[in-house]
This record gives sequence, structure tokens and C-alpha cells, in this order.
Amino acid sequence: MKAFIYTGGSIFEKKISEQPKEDDLVIAADGGYHNAKKMGVTPQILLGDFDSLKKTERIPEEIEILQVPAEKDDTDTQLAVQVALEKGATELVLIGGLDGRLDHTLSNLAILEELYERHIRAIFTNGQNRARFIRNSGVILLRENFRYFSILAADPVIKGVSVDGCKYPLKKARLKRTRQYAVSNEIVGNCALIEIKKGGAWVIESND
Repeated sequence: MKAFIYTGGSIFEKKISEQPKEDDLVIAADGGYHNAKKMGVTPQILLGDFDSLKKTERIPEEIEILQVPAEKDDTDTQLAVQVALEKGATELVLIGGLDGRLDHTLSNLAILEELYERHIRAIFTNGQNRARFIRNSGVILLRENFRYFSILAADPVIKGVSVDGCKYPLKKARLKRTRQYAVSNEIVGNCALIEIKKGGAWVIESND
């Protein structure tokens, strides 16, 4: 099952191509409810401590409300991911969460790594950026709405990094977490192929 999770933060809704279908699970994490509304989406579940929602906000009766304490260990987005997995989701699309507070953004990138280790396909996107995590594997990036892409090492060293179909190709390169130089590449054809032999990295697509 595929689940969409709408989180807080700014989104560029006209640049987001990912849209839930009728049988997808849709969850809004606190202020992500506003982003869902911007996208014309009504979530089935609204979760959070609701510090980002006004007390006067009118929530449709058909939406299931899961309120959690403001003082908690997990972020609202992390809790929403847990709910989605408990409901049986095997693929996640998370909307928002890639701007604003840097601590939240880094926490969200860590969610992608955890999900990958649990064999759950996942992406974060806000229309301006789209992020995913891979380890010891590869991914094909289609030339769609994003001009640039970057490979950011998550491990101290990642090895055997090859990139084809781009302005700055790589062949069995070695990337270090402390010196991220595989940044701002561009697809020159219809797609780019990224392969990593050993190690984990975030692959991030971006616009200007």
C-alpha cells in the first residue's frame, strides 16, 4: 500500500507531480494539514500535537484525529510514518518538510535512511526539492521537473560511485561525507543513472 504524508513547511504545490490515488492512505502531520488543503487533498488521518493549527480550524468530521502530547520524543512526522507503517504501507511519499528549521529538515532526511533500511521505498518532496536515500544500489532519475541533482554521502566514505547521462559524469568515484563535491549536477538526456557500490547517500533533485 502507498501512503502520502503531508508535513509542515513551505511547498511549491504547482511543481509537485505526486498525487494520491483513491486507494492510497493519506495522513496529515499537524500543520501539514494546510499543505494537504493547498493540494486539494483531504487526509483520512490528522495527527500531531496541533501546535501549528489554529484552535478555530474546522476539521471535517470524517477525518480521524490522533492527538499526541506536545512533549514527546518523536516529531509529528516520525509519528505519522509509524502510523502509516502500522497501517501496512510499503511505499511512502512525504510532502513538505524540506525547508524552514534545519533540525527538522535533517531529521526528515534521517527518516529516509531509516525507511530504506526497513526496505520501504520513500521520497520527500516540496516541489523545490525531492530527496531519497539509497545504499549499495542505484536509481534512475528522469528529466522531469528538476534541473539539478546531487549525491550527498551519508557514510564517512562511499565507494564505486558512477553517474551517467549527466553534465558531470563519475566513474567508480570515492566520495567523503566531510567533502561533498557531487553537487549540482545536471541531466543532459532523458535520464541519469546513479550507482553506488558501497555506502549510503541521499540523492537530491532541485530547482533553482
